[in-house]
Order: sequence, then C-alpha cells, then structure tokens
Amino acid sequence: MGQRFSVFSSKSDTAAEEYLAKPSGACCLEGTIHQGVSRGKWETIADVETYIATPPAGKENGNVLLYFPDVWGMFPNGLLVMDAFADAGYLVLGLDYFRGDPVWKHRKNRHDKTNPNFDYEAWKRKHTAFADEAVPKWVKAVSDRYNGDGVKFACVGYCFGAPYVCSELAKDTVSVGAFAHPAFLKEHHFENIKKPLFLSCSETDHTFDVPSRRRALDILEKGGKTYHYQLFSGVSHGFALRGDPSDPYQLNAGNVGWVKEQSLAGIVNWFDYWLAQ
Repeated sequence: MGQRFSVFSSKSDTAAEEYLAKPSGACCLEGTIHQGVSRGKWETIADVETYIATPPAGKENGNVLLYFPDVWGMFPNGLLVMDAFADAGYLVLGLDYFRGDPVWKHRKNRHDKTNPNFDYEAWKRKHTAFADEAVPKWVKAVSDRYNGDGVKFACVGYCFGAPYVCSELAKDTVSVGAFAHPAFLKEHHFENIKKPLFLSCSETDHTFDVPSRRRALDILEKGGKTYHYQLFSGVSHGFALRGDPSDPYQLNAGNVGWVKEQSLAGIVNWFDYWLAQ
C-alpha cells in the first residue's frame, strides 16, 4: 500500500458570483500516493517546469493533451495518469504551477498538525495568482511549439485545474476538454465554454455537491453546450487521482481500479471522438 499522507475575472460581476465548485478544501488533503515509476521527461516551457509524456512508438494519434494538476501538484499519481493518457496516443504536457510547493508538503492529510503554522488559504491565494498568469502564457508556448498540420489540442484538469479547462474551452486553441472532481468554478465558467466538456464526478463531494452539480448541468443544458456528465457512487472527491488501494473498487496493487480506470477511459473516449470530427 502506498504512503498516506483563480481563474477568475477581476471584474466585479464575476468576483461577486458564488462558487459552484468551491475552492479546494479539507477533502483535497486526503489521498494515497500510488506505486509506480513514471517515464516522462522534464523541460522548462514558458518559465514553468513541465512534465512531458510521449506515446509509445506506433501508438501516436498526433494530438496534444494539456494537463492541469490538482493541489497535490506533480506527484507520482499525476505523473502516472499523464503516462496513461500517453499510452492512449496523446503527447501529454503538464505544468507545475505550484513550482515545487504542492499542498502535501505542508499537510499530509486534513488531520496532520505537524505544521500548525501552515496557512492553507494563503497558500491557495499565492499559487492561484501565479497560475492565473502562467497558464495562458504556457498554453500559447505549447501551442506555438506543437501546432501543425492536423494537430489538435485537448485539455484535462483535476480539482484546482478545472477552471483552467473551462477557460481554455472558452477560447480557440483547445478543441475539447474534461475535468474530474473540480474546484474553483463559478457559473461563468460553464456559461462561457464553446467546446465540448466532459465532467467526471463523485457522488460524495463537498466541493462540488449535488445542488452545485445540478446547477452546472442546468447552465450547460440551457446554454446548448456540448457536454457529458459521468457520476460514480461510493467514492468521494479525489477519486480519479488519489484512490485508496485498500478498496479495489478505487484501486488495487497494480494501480488499477474500476472507478479510476472508467474515469480515465471515459475522458480518453471523449477526446478521441471529438478530435476526430
């Protein structure tokens, strides 16, 4: 078993909006570090450390996937998930907008009191401010580098990364996007998207609860957006990245669990379909 341990406009109208998916909270401090060896490489792109996972020879589909991590940053689980997307044919790039300062370095879990002076709210404000500035520059740099005949871009975000997915789906570079167990989302994130969105969610999620999910779906439906909603019972926030290996429904010793794999497969199939159109 493994070891336990804003994208918002500055305008007053969006600043005054209530959250649908709340900022990362205590549920984001729960999880398990999974076993495995990542195979990607690191490179600095637009002044941000970037993990690059390359598809196996002969499996390349010619498309690029942008990965926006959760508050645990570029930890083993995230790297292994990026490798899994690469196994599906995508060239995957993920940026470390926490700059080597993920939340788990301060709190191993929500009960951890070893660092009583850690200010979670200040940590979120600091890294959100940086990410809000860095992500658009990074996306442009990646697009400039890899854009070419037939190349299309997708994006995926977990928790903290969800608003960056919605932001890109409101622009022109990315053709399709997905998020799992999101945080930091307001109504305008759903109202403004122009591209297909896949929502992978858990039944129990204090960050994106039932009323918020229903409101988000209402916005997408009334706005005529293209979307797919996936919901898993019996799991909570973080299921797609930080599942418990003591529960084979979530994860087993081989880092394979039904819920985790179905979330990833659903996202891959969504990307494959829309990028083929």
